[in-house]
Order: sequence, then C-alpha cells, then structure tokens
Amino acid sequence: MKTVFLDRDGVINRDNKNYTFKKEDFYFNEGVFEALKEIQFRNYSLICITNQAGIAKGLYSHQDVQKVHQFMTHELRKHHIEILDTYYCPHYHEISECLCRKPKPLLIEKAIARFGIEAQRSYFIGDRTRDMEAAIGAGIKGILIDTNQNLNSILHLIP
Repeated sequence: MKTVFLDRDGVINRDNKNYTFKKEDFYFNEGVFEALKEIQFRNYSLICITNQAGIAKGLYSHQDVQKVHQFMTHELRKHHIEILDTYYCPHYHEISECLCRKPKPLLIEKAIARFGIEAQRSYFIGDRTRDMEAAIGAGIKGILIDTNQNLNSILHLIP
C-alpha cells in the first residue's frame, strides 16, 4: 500500500496561527478536495498526522480534537475522499516530553506498521520543516509546501 501522509493545519485546512479546535473555525484550503481526489485516483491511501499542542497547554481537549476530525472526515467523504486514519500528538515539548510529536516519526511509523504501508512509495505533505524531518525519519519522501498553499500545485510531484 502506498500512502500520502498529510499534515492538518496549513495543508488540509487553513492555518490562521490560532489553534483550530472548533468545527466552525475549520476551513478547507483551496484545491484540497480536487487534489486529494486526484491522489486517491492514483491509488494512494490518505492518512493525517498532526501535532495538537493546545491539548497540553490546556486550551482544548482530546474530545475537541476528535470532534474536529469527525467533521473533517465527514466533509471529505462528501467529496468521495477517504482518510484512512488520523493520528495526533497531544503533547508540547515545553510541558511534557514525548516520542510522538513531529519532528519525531513515531506516528508515521505506527501507521506504516498498522496498515502495511510501503514507505519507499509514500509521501508526506507538510508545511513545516518538522513535517519533513518526520518524513525522513520514517523513510518516506517529504513534500514541503507553503502554509495554506493550493495542493493542486504540487500534484506533479506525486506519480
């Protein structure tokens, strides 16, 4: 199985530099539906990997994140896009150390093991260097985009 891993804030939805933990604040980036449908058409599965430090900071809860992810998944399904799974790290390095916060590759590695993903045929689309470091650490190719960039502009990088 080949997979495209996606960061959430700034890649799937608009990153407004504030934490997105309510569905009414979740706005899909331009071109995301078309691009993800095309990636699926190319026989890639899709998995979301996201850091959610606001949980450790006490700004919102696990339940808030799960509600946003349910909303995201539901809206993507309306466009015939299936997210195989969503993994998130609730930690923040200044509050609690962990093994799962990007740039560490643990969440990607968990998905690779769980779903039998072929790392050498997979990609990670992210808008931060920590996303690229996590990709490299897990043995997959990273595609660095600008925050809130239209994903259609990078489709030529995914065969």
